[in-house]
Amino acid sequence: MMKQIEVLLPTAAPHGFDYAVPSGASLSRGDLVRVPFGRGDSLGLVLGEGTANIPQAKLKAVTQKLDAPSFAPHFIEFITWAAWYNCAPAGLMLKMALPSGIRDLGLGIRGRKKNASNPQSHSYQLAALSSAQQQAADALTKKLGGGFSVTLLDGVTGSGKTEVYFEAIASLLGIRHQALGISEETQCHPQCPMPNPQSLILLPEIALSVQWMARFEARFGFRPLVWHSHVTPAQKREAWKKIASGAAPVVVGARSALFLPYRNLKLIVVDEEHDHSYKQEDQVIYHARDMAVARARFEKIPLVLASATPSLETVHNVQSGKYSELTLPSRHGGASMPATRLIDMRLEKMPATQFISPQLREAMASAISRGEQALLFLNRRGYAPLVLCRHCGHRFECSECSSWLVMHQKGIRGLGSGNGEEKNLAYPNPQSLKPNASLHCHHCHHREPLPPACPACGEKDSLAACGPGVERIEEEARALFPSARIAVMASDQLSGDKEAAQIISDMEQKKLDLLIGTQMIAKGHHFGGLSVVGVVDSDLGLGGGDLRAAEKTYQLLHQLSGRAGRENIAGTVYLQSYQPDHPVMQALASGDRDRFIEAELAARRAAQMPPFARLAGIIIEGSKEDVVIKTAKALASSFPITPSSNHRIITLLGPAPAPLYRLRGLYRWRLLVRADRSVNLPELVRGWVDGLKAPSSVRIKVDIDPVGFL
Repeated sequence: MMKQIEVLLPTAAPHGFDYAVPSGASLSRGDLVRVPFGRGDSLGLVLGEGTANIPQAKLKAVTQKLDAPSFAPHFIEFITWAAWYNCAPAGLMLKMALPSGIRDLGLGIRGRKKNASNPQSHSYQLAALSSAQQQAADALTKKLGGGFSVTLLDGVTGSGKTEVYFEAIASLLGIRHQALGISEETQCHPQCPMPNPQSLILLPEIALSVQWMARFEARFGFRPLVWHSHVTPAQKREAWKKIASGAAPVVVGARSALFLPYRNLKLIVVDEEHDHSYKQEDQVIYHARDMAVARARFEKIPLVLASATPSLETVHNVQSGKYSELTLPSRHGGASMPATRLIDMRLEKMPATQFISPQLREAMASAISRGEQALLFLNRRGYAPLVLCRHCGHRFECSECSSWLVMHQKGIRGLGSGNGEEKNLAYPNPQSLKPNASLHCHHCHHREPLPPACPACGEKDSLAACGPGVERIEEEARALFPSARIAVMASDQLSGDKEAAQIISDMEQKKLDLLIGTQMIAKGHHFGGLSVVGVVDSDLGLGGGDLRAAEKTYQLLHQLSGRAGRENIAGTVYLQSYQPDHPVMQALASGDRDRFIEAELAARRAAQMPPFARLAGIIIEGSKEDVVIKTAKALASSFPITPSSNHRIITLLGPAPAPLYRLRGLYRWRLLVRADRSVNLPELVRGWVDGLKAPSSVRIKVDIDPVGFL
């Protein structure tokens, strides 16, 4: 019996702490306990026997063993591996697996809500699948219970990828066999269905869950458990208990749902697997898609990656034979893919205050007159991205960040502000409600009123709003179509999930003529009356020297294009561009996705960049600029690989100021390590960074496999 145990705490510590086991207590690896820590106490996870050489009399004793299921050995292995791979403290990785504010995890679960009970007691609706969908669904179902596998479900927008993996979930739960009248002896796989199996579906955007949940409930007759940042702490505690006890058969959530202690996880689906929202940039830096692959490997279960525009990393893994692939080449129900037209903005003669071209304007007017719907996309919040003085050239910059302040006419409410009040969900004319304009930083949330005069030269009435945001596009659209029913969908203009759901519902029911929005509206939504999609600034994501700029832009605009013409009306997409000859624009216009992917892969291979090499970003940040610079240079000089010995396999780039040099009051420098795929990059980087004793005022963050470089 263990008398001294190591307990991992949900703190920034990279290791566990030793505690004494109280007399008569029995504790095992995986048990959750409460222990004294600092001036208070903390939840902790028993890792095993103690490792520190500390006399028993000097050890603090475990306070309590919690009434909760023990963490499974493979889940503990996943947590510790994820911490190692991402060069993160194991304690912070554990923190993601525990609900906050917990004193006791006793598994008494409150009364179940309507439609949240056992799926076996509900009515499952069989779907009419196409032959391609049925073949894909059968292939996925055969993988259930067959160990670890990764399958790319590659289907064009509107091809019914969701319905395909719904079939696999239904087979896993056994309810599809019941609906078909199939006995357990004749089921498709000897291990399907399984006792109390659990499925996890990851979605990149909270807004996507609205239609997804409605489709799921209509199909399965019960609501899955939801987990994301807008769920209240009390709701998360109840959800955690259901997940840990196995009472939640299906969980849908954002990336953090991946780190929960599922009792019997048997399937993971990563929907829109290419989406860069799966990259966590704060605290523990990780990519949820890659961690989902690892979780499935540790659990020995199948993983499904679904996308119409798969990431280059996933395509490369399919081509190299690591992943299998299922394709849905056509839209479901006979719908056609939309036509794509490029509008060369260099040839358009428009006033500087207008941003919707005559060609796009005419197409929108025609669609609205026919009783169809239109959508305008601009991936930029606010009214204008920059305000400057026409007299002296002064530009308004954030005092805490090296970024321009964004002008807002309507203020910022923020999705999920959570004040609990019911909002009036009508869509008022902003001209009648427009408050005083204000300036906002979209990085640190600093805000200030727009002054009546330039603060640099004192000139009055000299300030000019440069460029458009969605608020400005809304203003122009309302002037062009005064009788149209218009709504805006941007994260900082929605008061909460209810308002987002209302707008989506109104689009579905054709109560809106025109929807204007940011990337929230670009993917996953099904609007049957939408025939015209217009992109105000198609070139927006192509600048800045980002390695993945072309890939990200293509994926976003391709997904957006897929919103048009999804049912019995033809769809047309209009791309306003000052670079119509750019390969991304040409690929979108021609509809030749595979050619674009192969060209991007060839360019990456020639440059020895991912997926043909590995990257690790190191960010040095602190409040004292000179200390940050000195630390960055010291870290670079201590790099363990010299150029003469191994420069073809491992290369260090930098140090250099980060593109976003100052963020939330902190100065930032970056280094980038590029390595051959044979190199154990996490091990190399961890040993290198840990070997430098940095000043206490400086923080060094490691980003394995970065997707952005700001």
